[in-house]
Amino acid sequence: MKGWNEFEIGSVLFPFNEDGVQAQGKMREERSYTENSSRSASVAHWRVQKPVHNHDHCINCFFCWVYCPDSSILAKDDQMSGVDYVHCKGCGVCVSVCPTNPKSLLMFDENEVNEEALKQWPQKEEKQK
Repeated sequence: MKGWNEFEIGSVLFPFNEDGVQAQGKMREERSYTENSSRSASVAHWRVQKPVHNHDHCINCFFCWVYCPDSSILAKDDQMSGVDYVHCKGCGVCVSVCPTNPKSLLMFDENEVNEEALKQWPQKEEKQK
């Protein structure tokens, strides 16, 4: 077994119990993951902030889905449907790549109830002329 610092920069590690190419052709729920992959073992317990999704501002550009390092952005039927809090580490990458005004994803305290966070959402900022 190699340690993390023994891999080449940019290496891709497939966390599947099956052939990686075949697994990528399946939906996430149908894949067989290794015991130590981030899909099987949650690391969300150390998160202090979480992204909250506001459907009213989302344009379904999927930038958040593409850039999320933990595949924690949930989508179904070409619509973003939320965040997988079991696997989200709270890094905020999804918020930083969101292009909407105001952003459709914002970081809130881990203990904030999502419905309360949505009530605090900022208004659209006017463009500077």
